[in-house]
Amino acid sequence: MNLIPLNVLIVGCGNIAGRFDMNRPSADLPFTHAGAYTRDRRYQITACVEPNDSARKEFMEFWSIPVGFRTIDEVLNCSHQFDVISICSPTTCHAHDLDISISLKPKLIFCEKPVTTSALETERLVLECQKINIQLAINYTRRWDQDVSQLQTDIKNGRLGHLRSVIGVYNKGLLNNGSHLLDLLNFLLGTIHIVKVGKPVQDFFELDPTVPMWLETKDGCPVHIVAANAQDYAIFELQFIFSTGVLVMEDGGMFWRSRQVTDSDTFKGYQVLADSVRSHGNYPHAMSQAVDNIYRAIAQGDSLASTGESALLTQYMCEQIKQAIPIQ
Repeated sequence: MNLIPLNVLIVGCGNIAGRFDMNRPSADLPFTHAGAYTRDRRYQITACVEPNDSARKEFMEFWSIPVGFRTIDEVLNCSHQFDVISICSPTTCHAHDLDISISLKPKLIFCEKPVTTSALETERLVLECQKINIQLAINYTRRWDQDVSQLQTDIKNGRLGHLRSVIGVYNKGLLNNGSHLLDLLNFLLGTIHIVKVGKPVQDFFELDPTVPMWLETKDGCPVHIVAANAQDYAIFELQFIFSTGVLVMEDGGMFWRSRQVTDSDTFKGYQVLADSVRSHGNYPHAMSQAVDNIYRAIAQGDSLASTGESALLTQYMCEQIKQAIPIQ
């Protein structure tokens, strides 16, 4: 059966829109919106928006996009219809781009995180989408990572033993990058409460510091989040300490490292952790899984793994953490 592909508009032609994949082999798994849509034959990118003329031209040529606009406002005056709109512009532009996108009435909007710079603005836009039945997916990518889904199941079933504590480390801003970590913890562990917030690190964005924090699950499991400095290197890791061993997500899920409990060779009667085993993660598949979920949500009514509503809860938590930063 011949499928009619979904028409896609991409707003913003930067790295996550497609440039991260433009210098990678075409056979590699995609990390970007354009890369994922192009490899999935159920979509066709029919237009893009980018204010920089040379960047837009290069993007259109590489991804074979027939129509380009300098601003999303220009799209209002065209006759094109879009099934999916990807918002990949800078975060400060999201509110305006989402307002225009909603007026274009696509079936679904796939927006980069964070949705906007303000939880109240995000709430307004989530409600606007609900009112006119536009599905809103937010790119908290790890919700589409099969390793993360399996870990959520394993934690619920107790397959890895009792979860004793969690340690995380991140940098490059609470809202920009820490929201990824908080959204992931909410997905894996359920409701997270703030216990204490530490001294922020100004490492990249002037208005979005990296903030250390002590959190707790509803069952009292402690979650300690450490702030690194983005001026040194990028880091996004989570260590889960179970009663049967330790599991670590490394490099944002590109790798996983596990250590199991074993008898000590040195101290008789003691149990210790064995040498670690490192394995490749399924994170590189996540973007393909995201556009597959989006297609099924539109065509078959499947639930989205990451929604405006779940992203809003994460953004409210980010704002509560910022409000709890100690006065210096």
